[in-house]
Amino acid sequence: MEIHHGPGGSRTIMRERADHSRVFSNRYGHGYIERPYRFGGREFVHRTYYVGGVAYVRMYQPFVYGGIALSVYSPALFYPAAFYGWAYNPWAVPIAYPWGWAGNPWFGYWGAYFTPYPVYASPALWLTDYYVAQTLQAAYAEQAAALANAQPLAAPAPLTPDVKQAIADEVRRQVALENAEAAAGVQAAPDPGSSGIARMLADPMPHVFVVSTPLDLTSNFGGCAVTEGDVLQLNPGTPPNVTAANLMVLASKGQDCVKGSVVQVGVSDLQDMQNHMRETIDAGLGELQKKQGQSGIPAAPRAAAAAPVQTGYAAIAPPADPNVATELSAQTKEADSAEREVLSQDTSAGSGPEPVAQAAAPAAPPPPQDLTGWSEAQVNATYPETVGSPIVFGTKKIITIKTSSGNVKVTFTNGKVTDIN
Repeated sequence: MEIHHGPGGSRTIMRERADHSRVFSNRYGHGYIERPYRFGGREFVHRTYYVGGVAYVRMYQPFVYGGIALSVYSPALFYPAAFYGWAYNPWAVPIAYPWGWAGNPWFGYWGAYFTPYPVYASPALWLTDYYVAQTLQAAYAEQAAALANAQPLAAPAPLTPDVKQAIADEVRRQVALENAEAAAGVQAAPDPGSSGIARMLADPMPHVFVVSTPLDLTSNFGGCAVTEGDVLQLNPGTPPNVTAANLMVLASKGQDCVKGSVVQVGVSDLQDMQNHMRETIDAGLGELQKKQGQSGIPAAPRAAAAAPVQTGYAAIAPPADPNVATELSAQTKEADSAEREVLSQDTSAGSGPEPVAQAAAPAAPPPPQDLTGWSEAQVNATYPETVGSPIVFGTKKIITIKTSSGNVKVTFTNGKVTDIN
């Protein structure tokens, strides 16, 4: 088990299972189970997500860019070409739409930052508000208990019309991309090099991203953090095969990554943002098709109203994992316990010169020799048999080795043994 911490108290826990599937969870018990599979000679990854009490599945294709392993979203459904055309072009007459967000806690909390359009001249503008709202709503839901009695966000600079228009332009580009992929047929797997961040980095045009998870970044003003709903712009001119790219902050709710600053964002984080964008746009397209002709949304042409068709790689994907909620919850509890153990070791070790003697549990059988100061490679060479998965917590790593005296927990700090028990 590996535990990684991010900004704002975020945490990601990963465990690899014997069947090569992997379990990812956060501190709230949400996350996904990931399984590899193949379609038409191509590798795919199937994820069963569990968020907000709901389980759902997504498909991705592995892709390596600049030596970084990425997972590129691949739609499970393709709509008729007429529907993509209807969703791409402006409506004949601007419409009002009753979102019904007033009174919702998430909307009250983010209200100073995000205001929906009073009318919509195109599906892209409607999808823009849907996209931003879904991102902010999910962020609030993750922290609902902590934010339930919180005051509204303190006076952030609001999303301006020009920034929202930039998002809408990106939405249209993503709709056009999916239309092109759909034209190849449901049995053709999209090219992850063209479908994902690799193409966007090489494009001679700017691209806009809405941040989907909190990130600690380096900016031209020093370290700063961005959070869900902040907006970044990638401008042309990024060298090929980079591991990180420079983006300009178009909108931010915080006080450090201010508008106009330039931040460096990892390619894998950009791919995650684009995945989130396409996934949310696809959900929005489903809502548009379902609600066309209702609630003020213009009726789509008859050819655009046909049901979407499932892609071949989605049709043969593994079924949704039935135990996703239970397994994610159990993994989160195990990580909580592991963190408490590490913090307890830190507290009991104090500042004395012999933390091993102070932290060791008397009832536990000691290893045949003192390992303090050994490297992980030395320990693995001497004690190759281990029990369970390693636990990674910041600079600390805990493994359980088999010795002639029994099983022993070994704690490494910065790659060196600092505690055994």
